[in-house]
Amino acid sequence: MIALDKDGKPLRNAIVWLDNRSKKEAEILKERIGEEIAYRVTGQPQIVPTWPATKILWIKRNEPHIFEKVDKFLLVEDYIIHRLTGEYFTEYSICSSTLYFDIRKDRWWAEMLNEIGITQDQLPSLKPSGSVIGEVSRNASDELGLSKKTLVVAGAFDQAASAIGAGNVDPGILSETTGAALAMAISVKSPIYDPRQRIPCQRHAVDKLYFLMPWCQTAGMFLKWFRDGFCLEERCLEPLLGLDAYILMDRMAEKISPGSDGLIMLPHLMGAASPEFDPDAKGVIFGITLRHSKPHFIRAIMESIAYMLRRNLEVLEVIGVKVKEIRSIGGAARSRLWNQIKSDVLQKRILVPVIKDTAALGVVILACVASRIYPSIKSAIESMVKIEQVIEPRKEYKEIYARGYELYVKLYDSLKPLFKAWPTRKI
Repeated sequence: MIALDKDGKPLRNAIVWLDNRSKKEAEILKERIGEEIAYRVTGQPQIVPTWPATKILWIKRNEPHIFEKVDKFLLVEDYIIHRLTGEYFTEYSICSSTLYFDIRKDRWWAEMLNEIGITQDQLPSLKPSGSVIGEVSRNASDELGLSKKTLVVAGAFDQAASAIGAGNVDPGILSETTGAALAMAISVKSPIYDPRQRIPCQRHAVDKLYFLMPWCQTAGMFLKWFRDGFCLEERCLEPLLGLDAYILMDRMAEKISPGSDGLIMLPHLMGAASPEFDPDAKGVIFGITLRHSKPHFIRAIMESIAYMLRRNLEVLEVIGVKVKEIRSIGGAARSRLWNQIKSDVLQKRILVPVIKDTAALGVVILACVASRIYPSIKSAIESMVKIEQVIEPRKEYKEIYARGYELYVKLYDSLKPLFKAWPTRKI
């Protein structure tokens, strides 16, 4: 969330999506709007501090001297578009994450704007993803060295772009990204709502499509946290061996049996999102014994993310969404071990594209279609998206991972009351 004055200058530091300071504002909006209504309009099943609407209300309540000066509230993509063109535009897919965009009608949701105290004039104009915004401004041309004829094309919400870059534009395909967070995307032809309000529904970057998007705050970030804090030796060996610390960690974890000898983790280091939506949830390491060593912890972290993925897939199946194929993308897709763990836990085939940074590829595809290099998104996908690996699940580990998953679910359910009672330092 970026707040600009009438001259287009930031009035304060940006507020990142992981920032949970607006918990009280989320509760206010729950009472005034209601989560069921918000879900039907915006596709977001819970009103939590993640969403920009709650952050705007926080600024209004806590920094009124800033709020009264705000001319535009922008997201990062909108701000970049503004810096490149001087114009204020946004696109449908990114706005699905605001809690003030109507995904059914592709317009701002007036009722929510009234509640948080802003007008449509304080937001950028709306366009479909992949739309040509215009050419770079004179200032941007001078600063960046780009031709003044360079087209600026609206991009897409990261997971919408990732879905395109993974070739996920048909029903039944699920792409999962294990980057800092875990995000899943499954394309659908019309909005699908979970009766228990656990799965978000977003506007796709492909015209007339939507996608369901279970997501979780900390995935690869959990492994990075462990690497930074507990793998100093592996980090020091990187320049000496010419190998990334994550590769060395993979090799250590490969030596541990599936199930990590009973070590189970909950990866909720910044609260839990789908399907729990519990901002009070904490990370948990359960079952530690004297036989456990660093490699056990590395493998258990990987398995915890696979369990989190499985829990969301089960919710999708309950609401009638069949997953025929999984495509693993993002930084973790470079780890064959992690891909195999996911396949074994899910007991499903996993396809890994050659280009794993599919969000970048997805916006390249959008730009290529906008520039008329390709006539359609599908034709661009056929030309540009290639599969590198196909990983089959190993049946011999089905039962051990089924038991591990059962304990993972019971562990969260048992500890949920304690999470709320345990004090957390405020940001």
